Amino acid sequence: MGFTIFNFHDVILWMTAMQCLFFACLLVATNEAKLKSTYFLAAFLFAHAFIPVHEMILWGAEFKLIVRDHMPGIYFIGGAAYYLDGPLLYLCIKALVFRDFELKKRDVWHLIPVLMFIVFMLLTFYRLPFEQRDYLIRSEEFVYGNGYVLLEFMAKSMRVVYCVLCLVLISKYKKLRESTHSDVQKMDITWVHMLVLGVLAIVSMEMVLAITKVINLFENFHWAIFEWMGLSGYYMMFMLVNLLVFTGIRYFASFEPVHLAEASKKPLQEHMLNPAVAAKISDAMAKDKPFMEPDITLDNLAASLGYPPKDLSMVINRHFGVNFYEFINQYRVDEAKRMLVSEEYKNTTITDIYLMVGFNSKSVFYTFFKKKMGVTPSQYRRNGGDSPAG
Repeated sequence: MGFTIFNFHDVILWMTAMQCLFFACLLVATNEAKLKSTYFLAAFLFAHAFIPVHEMILWGAEFKLIVRDHMPGIYFIGGAAYYLDGPLLYLCIKALVFRDFELKKRDVWHLIPVLMFIVFMLLTFYRLPFEQRDYLIRSEEFVYGNGYVLLEFMAKSMRVVYCVLCLVLISKYKKLRESTHSDVQKMDITWVHMLVLGVLAIVSMEMVLAITKVINLFENFHWAIFEWMGLSGYYMMFMLVNLLVFTGIRYFASFEPVHLAEASKKPLQEHMLNPAVAAKISDAMAKDKPFMEPDITLDNLAASLGYPPKDLSMVINRHFGVNFYEFINQYRVDEAKRMLVSEEYKNTTITDIYLMVGFNSKSVFYTFFKKKMGVTPSQYRRNGGDSPAG
């Protein structure tokens, strides 16, 4: 008579583990551009493959019994992955958004939590005689003990923190992009933002479950909703792994990173604080109209003006009180204003005008125009240039 090794939930966990391993190998094999972010994503998937296996060993229906009888030595080894996938995801996002990302000695601190886990397991479990370890496994006293529960809570909380740090990196990337590019519409970061939010949702549920275990150390209770949350996390991660690999293959190679801007140790040169410098920049903008180039960047403008990009960026921020993105688009709006009421362009459509002045997006043009003038471009033209903000 046959017996069941896996229930349906276990099958999902097993499929997730196999997908992670397969896709990790696929990403490495197809990473022709040798992108660091792709390697870190593959490492994240490889580490994460051990988590569903670890869950099956601890909580699987019949599978955990088979492991207890035949392979008790692998108990808890997969738990180390909980301390690795968060840092690897963080390094993946950091390598994705920053062009000049390099691993540094200080990045070793990301390994401290997993080293703590290893030391804890060696001192409290693996140094014990086999008979005692076997008893702790079968009675499940160890997994519900104070030390393991508190360490598990730390691991689950740490993963949430790393996801939040990933969101901070994405936000920083967006700001840096606006400080160096005039057209950020090409910068579609929605996909990476949603991926991190998806991982955050899953690890947040797991953290809530870890909190209930901590509370259970002091007061026994059982709410079915927490078991439901745990099972839901299995299915969500299964779907997320597929999405991670799809986006990794499709978007990582075409993603445009920025340079990690670090604060200069040297003070801004005095001549760069001179209003005459700002006036010179304004004159060049008015005369040469470099803002009409749709893809103009800080580096391009700096080269044409003869200033280092960092100095130009600081002048724009200090004297004009805006970032590069706003600086360029303000000039584009002023040029569009002139053309909208000019006899020379009276038969030119608004679409043609915003494209001529350098905008690539109708929504961005209308947003900037109405913010500055208080009316839409069509109202401004119809009023002959009169506006509430004019």
